[in-house]
Amino acid sequence: MEFLKKYHKWLSIILAFIIILFSISGILLNHRKALSNFDISRNYLPNEYSIKNWNNAAVKSTLKLSSDSILIYGNMGVWLTDSNFIGFTDFNNGFPQGIDNKKISTLLLTSEQKLIAATFFGLYEYNYKESKWNKVLIPTSEKRIVDLIQKDNKIYILSRSHLIIANKNLADFKVMELPAPENYDNKIGLFKTLWVIHSGEIYGSIGKFIVDIVGLIFIFLTITGVVIFINKKRIIKKAINKKPFAKTKAVNIWNLKWHNKIGWTTVILLIITTATGMFLRPPLIITVANAKVSKFPGSELDTPNPWFDKLRRILYDEQKERFLVSTLDGFYYSDTNFNDSLKRFKFQPPASIMGVNVFRKQSSDTYLVGSFEGLFEWNPSKNTVIDYIKKEPWKKPEKMGPPIGDYLVTGYTTDFKDNEIVFDYDKGAFNINGGESIFMPAKIANTYRMSLWNLGLEVHTGRIFEFLLGSFYVLIIPLSGFGILFILISGTWVWWKTYRGVKY
Repeated sequence: MEFLKKYHKWLSIILAFIIILFSISGILLNHRKALSNFDISRNYLPNEYSIKNWNNAAVKSTLKLSSDSILIYGNMGVWLTDSNFIGFTDFNNGFPQGIDNKKISTLLLTSEQKLIAATFFGLYEYNYKESKWNKVLIPTSEKRIVDLIQKDNKIYILSRSHLIIANKNLADFKVMELPAPENYDNKIGLFKTLWVIHSGEIYGSIGKFIVDIVGLIFIFLTITGVVIFINKKRIIKKAINKKPFAKTKAVNIWNLKWHNKIGWTTVILLIITTATGMFLRPPLIITVANAKVSKFPGSELDTPNPWFDKLRRILYDEQKERFLVSTLDGFYYSDTNFNDSLKRFKFQPPASIMGVNVFRKQSSDTYLVGSFEGLFEWNPSKNTVIDYIKKEPWKKPEKMGPPIGDYLVTGYTTDFKDNEIVFDYDKGAFNINGGESIFMPAKIANTYRMSLWNLGLEVHTGRIFEFLLGSFYVLIIPLSGFGILFILISGTWVWWKTYRGVKY
């Protein structure tokens, strides 16, 4: 008991700051839309977050409007430039305030010369007369659009759960659920299950509200614990100096009473929230990345839609007359216009669990696939994958490791003087063939602020401490997680043996 009391106290003091940071940032992450108008300058953040050479996921790709008009877009918004990528003009007029509202998944120029943008918070069409983006209302509650393509006279709009089909005038929307894949077992990834449990999304708005309360409870328990620790020292000091300490003692009794009451009554929720969070980051993510489990009955995951929150990219191969879809479960195709079950490619290219950022037809038999695993030329007919940057065959790792490769690919373009430019999260833009790359002007770097939501994510994942710890920052989540679990379990046991039934 003395051991538990001692280390419950000291671990709580050591981890107090981390627990409060995790709690506040966790609450922020549950309210992305509400926070989308707020962002901060990267000048106030560690150097790793500064923008140099189009790094930090600034760019997804480019779209050529004419021989001397090119749009470059991504998480920094949209900018108009020339064929040499020298002059840049802000092209974000019409998007709501805040960098989160300007994050572009893809742009599409239709055969009717309609310019359409897929964003985190909806679909937008550019009005050339007014020189601004106007929001397009789509008939789904889900607003995040991840990809756009055109086939014949139809525009295909991909959200994370549905395919929305519109006519060439961007009207007459039809929302459809993609058919289930062959041999569908109605199971879902364990990683996704843990994710929605941790955030509370598993039970929608009510679940998120409960997790927000859990965050506030963590803050309350931490503050009251620190107060108890400090006041015990003050009481002893006052007693030694023969000074009155009745008020200090009363404050401590109140804090101890509610620290214990709220702690033991919510400990199960606190443990679940802590444990699930530990498996969402390296290294523990490796143990759950590929596992599948049954859907929780009555939860948000328990839906007849087999592709709920799984869809990421789509393209149409005119030569082979088939749609290809990138999902969290791998790559699939449909050669029946989505009238039958989706078929899974037997040979899969490497793709990060965080999603595919580059997906395009490369030649008659190959496709280019880029993610945080790298950039690869994939030939599903010959069952081959070539590391497109290293120019060598890709070999599947014998042991599962971190879900990232040597290149964290966020974008790709061939519109810069017909050169192949890759955008890497850390390295920024570089020419695959070693030639000239794209210059990034200071006015764009200064405009690319960080959203308050993304700052919360950096704190909640521990990445904000990378400037201090280097790559060892990945240990913050598992080590602090185990520490918090010990604090919760030891605190409950101490209450049970020492304070249960005590009248304060």
